[in-house]
Amino acid sequence: MNTTATTSTPGARALAWCLHLLVAGLLALTAGRAVATAAPHASGVVVAAVLLALVYAAGGLLPRARASHRAAAWWLAAVGALWVLLLVLSADAVWLAFPLYFLQLHLLPRRTGPVAVAATALAAILAFAAHRGSFALATAVGPALGAAVAVAVVWGYEVLYQESEQRRRLIEELTTTRADLAAAQHTAGMLAERERLAREIHDTLAQGLSSIQLLLRAAERALPDGSGNAARYVEQARQAAVDNLAEARRFVTALTPPALQNTTLAGALQRLCATTSARHRLAARFHLTGDPVPLPTAHEVALLRIAQSALANTVRHAQASTAEVTLDHAGGQVAVRIADNGVGFDPGAAGFGLAAMRARVHALGGTLDVASAAGQGTTVTARLPVTAPVPGAEPGVNR
Repeated sequence: MNTTATTSTPGARALAWCLHLLVAGLLALTAGRAVATAAPHASGVVVAAVLLALVYAAGGLLPRARASHRAAAWWLAAVGALWVLLLVLSADAVWLAFPLYFLQLHLLPRRTGPVAVAATALAAILAFAAHRGSFALATAVGPALGAAVAVAVVWGYEVLYQESEQRRRLIEELTTTRADLAAAQHTAGMLAERERLAREIHDTLAQGLSSIQLLLRAAERALPDGSGNAARYVEQARQAAVDNLAEARRFVTALTPPALQNTTLAGALQRLCATTSARHRLAARFHLTGDPVPLPTAHEVALLRIAQSALANTVRHAQASTAEVTLDHAGGQVAVRIADNGVGFDPGAAGFGLAAMRARVHALGGTLDVASAAGQGTTVTARLPVTAPVPGAEPGVNR
């Protein structure tokens, strides 16, 4: 039994003090009865009781006796030897067997404790029979019943303590998980709002300014020579549109998710695989096929989020050893495919995660395919159409 674990609780400390008081009371009773009845070995009983009390008290003061099974065993051997001496001198010492049971079960290993209890009970029965001069069944009932009760109480307490520790750990895990979930939801909300703002700025303001710039450039070319102030005003308006378009692009870049900042979608996916492999027992590898083309920010964010969600599901549920993440540019489409060698599942019974992926892809005009079967792994493929650049737009307008 782990003494350091059980004695750390208030209830265990209270039980320990009760045990100490019980030992002290029984020693005082044994010595007092020997003196009061003028027993033949009264002085010997008193000396043995005092020695036993001193050795018992020393065990509580020595740190090694409380922290080491070996030291505790030597201390119990000394206590047991003095108890046997006292038992030889006085039959009243048989009652000390009961607290000794608890000490042995408490301090000795689980296999050794019951053996020591059985030996103590046998010694108490034989000594009591010797003092009475005869053996009867009633002589063995008391010590044997006390030993059984002690074993049941201590083992029952161990079970309750283990269940309590399991509940405590479960509560701590739930509290931690709840805090992590709240933080993840907060972060997800912030990122979703950033993505929405970036998409709105890109799809409305940036595209509108780009169109205004093109129209002003066409108007400038259509103006007759010598138009004077009109040409100057058109040039100023076009320059203002260029400046505001650059500012809108800076806003879009600033609102881009951190995983896509200063990198491409391929770079973000490669880093995602490396991070997943480093943190989990999953070998995630990245592959790039086809010729990469510039993608709108919304497309890159959607494909990255789907890859992140699919890999997270693989780590949590698939029991897989490998996962292949492929970014494919072909046929006017861009696709991200996540394939693992896990246990698979029934796609028809999928939860919210796949529904969220499908909704994200459908919002951009794409498709999501899930292929899985029991024992055959899972493959998630998200496809999006490649948006053609706006005619005449400057490079980077889709960003």
